Parts: sequence; C-alpha cells; structure tokens
Amino acid sequence: MERSSDIRVAHLVPAPFDPEDGIIGGAERYSFELARHMADHVPTELISFGPRERSATVGSLRVRVLRAHYVRGQRTNPVSTELWRALGDATVVHCHQQHVLATSVAAFCTRLRRRRVFVTDLGGGGLDVSTYVSTDRWFHGHLHISEYSRKVSGHERNPRARVILGGVDTSMFSPHPGDGEAVLFVGRLLPHKGVHDLIDALPARVPLRIIGRAMDAEYLNLLRARAAGKCVTFLHDVDDAGLVEEYRRAACVVLPSVYTTPDGRTTLVPELLGQTLLEAMACGTPAICTRVASMPEIVEDGRTGFVVEPGDRDGLRRRLLWMKENPVAAKEMGANARKVVLDRFLWRHVVHRCLEAYRAA
Repeated sequence: MERSSDIRVAHLVPAPFDPEDGIIGGAERYSFELARHMADHVPTELISFGPRERSATVGSLRVRVLRAHYVRGQRTNPVSTELWRALGDATVVHCHQQHVLATSVAAFCTRLRRRRVFVTDLGGGGLDVSTYVSTDRWFHGHLHISEYSRKVSGHERNPRARVILGGVDTSMFSPHPGDGEAVLFVGRLLPHKGVHDLIDALPARVPLRIIGRAMDAEYLNLLRARAAGKCVTFLHDVDDAGLVEEYRRAACVVLPSVYTTPDGRTTLVPELLGQTLLEAMACGTPAICTRVASMPEIVEDGRTGFVVEPGDRDGLRRRLLWMKENPVAAKEMGANARKVVLDRFLWRHVVHRCLEAYRAA
C-alpha cells in the first residue's frame, strides 16, 4: 500500500498512550498503534487530552495533546475548547470511544465542515449527548474491532458498520527460542478480568506471573490473599521490552474474564477484543481464554490454545496441566497462534480496512 495524500486523518482518543500524562491500556495502545501505522500511508495526526498542552512526532505520526477539561471530573471524559481548531485540517476524523463528549463534539464539528467522521468503540464512556439520545447516525461509519462489538452495539444489520479487527506489531512481538514454564496474565487488575479464578485454578508447583496495574486496591488484596502459599508473582510496572520478554518466556498466556465478578456484579461487555491474547500469540505463545465476549474470535480451541467456560476453575486447571505436561504440542499451538496473527491481525490489514471505509463513505 503506497503512501497517499488524498485524505488527511485525525484520530481522536480521550487519553494518550503515555505513562506520564496518559494511560497505558488496551484502548490507548490500539488507537496509537493504528494511527502510527496509518501515518505510513496517509497524513495522520493523533489528537488526545491531558493536563498540559504538548505535541510530539513519532515516525510519520504527529501526536497532539490538548489541555483537558474533564466533564464532571470524569478522567475518561475530557473535552477542550481547542478541539474545533485542532480538527480543522482533517478530511477524515476517526474517533475512538463513542460515548464521550469529545466524540460528540468532534462529530458535530466535522459534519458542520461537510467532512467524514467515523467511530470505533473501545469501551468505557461518560456523560454525553449519547446518554440521552442515540448518536449512531452522526457518523459515516462504525468501525468495530470484533464481530462481538458489532453485535452488542446492535449494528449487525447496519450497512455503515464494518469489522476492522485489531493488529499487532509483529516485528516487536515476535518469538524467541526457548521453553517457558510460567503461566502469564497481562491486563488491568479489575474483578471482571477473572484473575481470582486463575489463581484458584493454578496447579501446584506451576508458577504464575501477573502483570498489570492495580486499578482496585480491594481486589488486589483479595488476589494476594488467594495467592498465599502459591508460586505467584505480581508485577505492576513492566515496559514494552520487558513485556515482550515475559510473553516469550511464558508457557501460555491466560485471559480468564468473567461476566459476573466475585461481589456478584455483572459486567455486560468485559472484552471487546483481547489485545494481550494477540500480543502473546504473535510471540508464539499459546493462549487460554474464557468463552466470553470477543475472545473466542481470537483463540481457536485446540489449535492456538484453549477456550474454557467462564468461572470453570476445574476446566481451567486441566488446561494449565495439559500445557505443562505436553510442551511439544503446546509449542506447536504457539506456532499456529503466530500464523493466525500474521494472517489476520497485522496493523497494515487494519489500516487497509479503515482507508477502504473512509473512501467508501
């Protein structure tokens, strides 16, 4: 795909993918990586919000952070008086997170300029126009990261809705020869991630490494209590280079998300994609996930890993033991997983699907 200048794209996301004044999370990584790879093909800018104004250049991508005003103090719902001006050069605006005020303002401004606006829902939201009325028709297209996302949004029959999937930088997330022993979890430490089930299911003498920021102190205390006497290590601050090494050294990666949390609460949309599964698979590591939300679209049961029922600790324990007792077959699963990523989940594939949607609108 050659570089083109017939369109100029602005990606809009509530928080930058940045450890200092942003958030290191799946949604922020997704929008950053998509914009970064798109910038190799069309003029692209990533616009976000933070406590101070700043700009930077990453390769061909320009990143601009606007000084934020947070709607009713909601950290994930920023807006700025500079937004109209910041979007002025874009012929296409691609918003990430539908149900925040900045997206509604951007959609209105872009329509007013008679330009094209698209949205990808990456979960979350806040007080917005869409709290009271549907804003679906404000966008020229809804670009979903999974079939599950399209379904839960009620867009299965919406001709403006497409599935663009997610991507992985396979030059960074790549295999390395060696045998892994530890089970690995990567993600935010929140109840709907099901880490409590993983700790309870952990077989004796099998090490577990849990990587993720503690977003809920009470839940972290619960996890530490359940991990007592087991070979469990908590790591809360691992950079990208360290994360790649963790994926490479793991026997398998596990994402055991649940709909019902230990306190009885229900999470209707726990996973819109499962980015950490894709990253591990790109490193040649087999994956285990629960039959929850979008994850069975990524993990092929018995070929690239295993899919178990949410909350089924006995079933999860059996699959963890299988990984330990069948290292040769597990390594073959990891090779299959890498191939699936190369075939379906490259960022250039996502960029192509987006540009196709932009031009078709």
